[in-house]
Amino acid sequence: MTHETISSRRGLLAISPLIVFLFFYLAVSLIIGDFYKMPMSVALLIASAWGVVILKGKTLTKRIEIFSKQAGSSNVMYMVWIFILAGAFASLAKETGSVEATVGLTLKYMPEEFIVPGLFIASCFISLSIGTSVGTVVALTPLAVTMAEMETGSIPFFVAVVLGGAFFGDNLSFISDTTIAATRTQGCNMRDKFKANVWITVPAAIVTLILYVFFGYQVNDVNISETFNPWLVLPYLVIIACAIAGINVTLVLSLGIASSLILGLILNYPLLDLFSFMGAGIDGMGQLIIVTLLAAGLLGLIKEAGGIDYLLQILSRRIHGSRGAQAAIALLVSVVNLCTANNTVAILTVGSLSRSIAARYGITPKKAASLLDTCSCIVQSLIPYGAQTLLATGLAGISPAAPWGYMYYPWALTVTVIISIVIKKHETTVIK
Repeated sequence: MTHETISSRRGLLAISPLIVFLFFYLAVSLIIGDFYKMPMSVALLIASAWGVVILKGKTLTKRIEIFSKQAGSSNVMYMVWIFILAGAFASLAKETGSVEATVGLTLKYMPEEFIVPGLFIASCFISLSIGTSVGTVVALTPLAVTMAEMETGSIPFFVAVVLGGAFFGDNLSFISDTTIAATRTQGCNMRDKFKANVWITVPAAIVTLILYVFFGYQVNDVNISETFNPWLVLPYLVIIACAIAGINVTLVLSLGIASSLILGLILNYPLLDLFSFMGAGIDGMGQLIIVTLLAAGLLGLIKEAGGIDYLLQILSRRIHGSRGAQAAIALLVSVVNLCTANNTVAILTVGSLSRSIAARYGITPKKAASLLDTCSCIVQSLIPYGAQTLLATGLAGISPAAPWGYMYYPWALTVTVIISIVIKKHETTVIK
């Protein structure tokens, strides 16, 4: 965090592009009652143009260069590669029948009322095993969409089930980037952070699972095809097995594409047709990639203008007592995550300041790390421009805001975080 004091006028101007985006996308969509009318790409374009205008002290060329550098950063390009590979695999698996066969096999042996809770448990297990919400979304979203179509369920609802479970594991896993960032910045070991986190995440997951058991009874009219080829399940077995084995998600997707191509050739699909399926899937990711680039550039402008530093400055003021300090840590990482759309980056950005606050007010490192990880995951799962939501909704062909009303897990997690701050006094220590 910079030592320079940022005035309220300058700070508010610095974060105004985010406010412009939220107005044009969320506010307008809520007012007209339709999240499909206002394209997110247009809202981001307007906000980005405003961000370029308000960035003072630099030439127009330099401002555009800052935007472009952030949009083309290595982290963003890595996500773009994932989107491209995910689009190719999802389309290939769907057109060759792998998705339908996998879902058909699942529905054949699982009672209807356990489809939804089963999907949530699978998402929790896979994300906990692989430590990444993105990998879980890639593996399960196409299956969730087909399940919704077969069970006459709501596609946004099924996508939200996958997203909730994906962030459960992202938050708890020992090999998650957020866990590593939180424990390193707060100076605690992963085991202690895990123990502190369990008391927050597991109750929220249990409440969510109960809700899904209830809603499972409302989803019916299953239409299972009895003609699917069980061998078509192999590409998804490859994807899930490789993901659980901890293989890099780009390699996982590449192996999934390769297995789908081989299977397609064995089933006498012309090679050019298979390539055509892949091309259609990649083309379908175009809007998602554009939104990702615009969002990254916009957030880069906000950071360059001093918006992140201003938020850290105002949120670290007027802290009173241990509960106030815990609330401040939670708010710090949440607001910065809102501005960066990356939970790991948010944790790293506020990590040093949070550690100072924790030491001053007697908060244990494990509790501080738990708050950082949990609250960043809550915000990341709820913002419509987060990479995981964009990927999931892109694969499902729905609006990025569509699953928002069904995100029961992050809302339950919000409640348990608040309870943990108010009640769990034993997570603090007295600093003499």
